[in-house]
Amino acid sequence: MKKILIINGHPNPSSFNFALAEAYKNGAIDSESIVETITISELNFNPNLQFGYQKRTELEPDLLESWEKIKRADHLVWFHPVWWGGLPAITKGFIDRLFLPGMAFQYRENSVWWDKLLKGKTAHIITTLDQPGWYYRLFFGRPSVNQLKKSTLEFCGVKPVKVSYIEIIKTADETQRKKWLEKVYNLGFNNK
Repeated sequence: MKKILIINGHPNPSSFNFALAEAYKNGAIDSESIVETITISELNFNPNLQFGYQKRTELEPDLLESWEKIKRADHLVWFHPVWWGGLPAITKGFIDRLFLPGMAFQYRENSVWWDKLLKGKTAHIITTLDQPGWYYRLFFGRPSVNQLKKSTLEFCGVKPVKVSYIEIIKTADETQRKKWLEKVYNLGFNNK
């Protein structure tokens, strides 16, 4: 049975991202997968990596529990909006504080290379946009995807990492939103 971890990076519980995450979760549960969730905005932690990597800051209990969930998962499903081309601040803080050397990756001594400590896991990023995905890709270079997919997940060994855009949110009517919820339910049911 596949172990799926849903990580919701939207800070607003009444957002469409929460509805999408719930649809995915329902699909995954209906497929008899093992499902756990992390709602970043509900965690009690300081998102500031105060000392960078020079000095380790003790992880709060919510971050320790989140890391255990990440370690148990086969498949990580990230939900977040794109704000100013990037991730919400709380999501970035979650990554900064948790994806640390010795946990998610390990630099090799006297080398520019590193070991990827999350090998064997896969991921899917489901992100909402207020512009067409092709425009975000072509004119802005999709910075949030580069940051989360390439510079974080793949850097730590998670592969493959799929990306789905839910766009254009601000002009979508109820019919379109229902179609997106069905699409994301099916992604969850098929463990994609």
